Amino acid sequence: MSGRVESKEIHEKSALEDFEQSGEGRPAFILTYTEVKLLGIAGVGFFLDAYDLFIINPVSTMLQYRLYGNGTMPANLQGLLKAAANIGSVIGQFLFGYCADAFGRKAIYGKELMLIILATVLCISTPTDTLSPNGCLIYLTIFRILLGVGVGGDYPMSASVTSDHSAIRKRGTMLAYIFANQGWGSFVGSLMTIIVLACYKHVMNDEGETSKVDGVWRIIIGLSLIPAFGTLYQRLTLPESTRYKESRKAELIDQGELKKEKDMVESGVRAAGSEGSVVEELPMHAVKKAHFREVLQYFSEWRHLKILIGTCTCWFLLDIAFYGINLNTNVVLAEIGYAGKTGTPWEQLFKVATGNIIITALGFVPGYYVTVLTTEKLGRKFIQVMGFLMEALFLGILAGKFYTLSTAAFIINFTLLQFFFNFGANATTYCYPAEVFPTRYRAFAHGVSAACGKSGAIISALVFNSLTDSIGTPAVLWIFFGCSILGAGFTFLLPEVAGRDPDEILAAELREQQ
Repeated sequence: MSGRVESKEIHEKSALEDFEQSGEGRPAFILTYTEVKLLGIAGVGFFLDAYDLFIINPVSTMLQYRLYGNGTMPANLQGLLKAAANIGSVIGQFLFGYCADAFGRKAIYGKELMLIILATVLCISTPTDTLSPNGCLIYLTIFRILLGVGVGGDYPMSASVTSDHSAIRKRGTMLAYIFANQGWGSFVGSLMTIIVLACYKHVMNDEGETSKVDGVWRIIIGLSLIPAFGTLYQRLTLPESTRYKESRKAELIDQGELKKEKDMVESGVRAAGSEGSVVEELPMHAVKKAHFREVLQYFSEWRHLKILIGTCTCWFLLDIAFYGINLNTNVVLAEIGYAGKTGTPWEQLFKVATGNIIITALGFVPGYYVTVLTTEKLGRKFIQVMGFLMEALFLGILAGKFYTLSTAAFIINFTLLQFFFNFGANATTYCYPAEVFPTRYRAFAHGVSAACGKSGAIISALVFNSLTDSIGTPAVLWIFFGCSILGAGFTFLLPEVAGRDPDEILAAELREQQ
């Protein structure tokens, strides 16, 4: 029995070493077929996250025309509708993050996508003909919260799965590739809005049947089911990574040693037997309880807790500014002439959709791929500090010269701001917790960090408009400037993670404690 266990351990360690050495000599951004496949499987979650996030603004306008006609949508319900997915995301990030570490990636992966599919179907089935206008918004908000749980669950799941399946030398590049799908999600969301509206032009604009917008918003949301169904089977059948198996085995052995020591104390007799047999004796419920205790013990040490504080705080500060800008693009649309304040309802919707795709193309997508190309060379820490400081620079220019900038200067500053969001902290705050923490705590730590980020997004979504009305847009931009400066400061709590193996560091720490 002992020989078989040792042979299996040697085989798995050898496989992990071979995996780490594979592809050496090639640039990190050149991917193998297996890596491209992983990119497709894991990247769809971020595509859907951005797609859903950035279509809710035009969808809420469409619902206003459908449910309230020439009236206005209640501000509180509109704010709740827009914040619903982010509220659900916080729940999903905590829940799926912990479960992925405790039960294994394979046992959990795909369940978050099933939740997204179910919630999307329920959202597009909103009975606008039978419920009151306010009732429809409440119905949609409830199921958008459920949608957010699935979308939020994808953050720690896809990050940990990608990190587990990636060689350390190109781990950051793979994570940056995954996160770049956020840019494509927002771009395709804007594009689909334009295409579907164009298909409805005759009936809505020429014939004046504005109520037909009811079909437009359902189709736009429903189109997200295509990539979701397309990758569901691959997620459900993705094998567990060698790295996670090795980490899990080490954790079980540690728990087994604790059990042996306890038995020795209680019986006064030295326990005998192999490590493998001890692991097998541990019941599953004891393993889960022991894992929870291990998580608490690990983060009770300041050297680990300060890193978690760093990842959480940086993501929180980043999302206050990032979502404050990108969930409230009406100011930018007005500056570039696409506010959609005049014309028929269809013309207003089409103009705003066109403005949104321009905003997305201006620096939004390119920034992600500069991160992909440079992350292994420059390092995550440098990119994050540089990104925060450059964001602060352009936010400061926009805040200080808000009323005097020409349209061209405004567009250039906004483009550079978006570029350095994504060639900067928006990408690295996602990568950091997936790289800096050991495999056995990675998904939970990523979920906690992402939940803090989404909390910042929720705050921005709920208070941006009221703050703008009370203190003015420039003052709000100065607040975002302050958040960016603080983000750069908190980044110094974090180590550089390029080429860093957190599992080896954890093993060394455990040896020191023995």
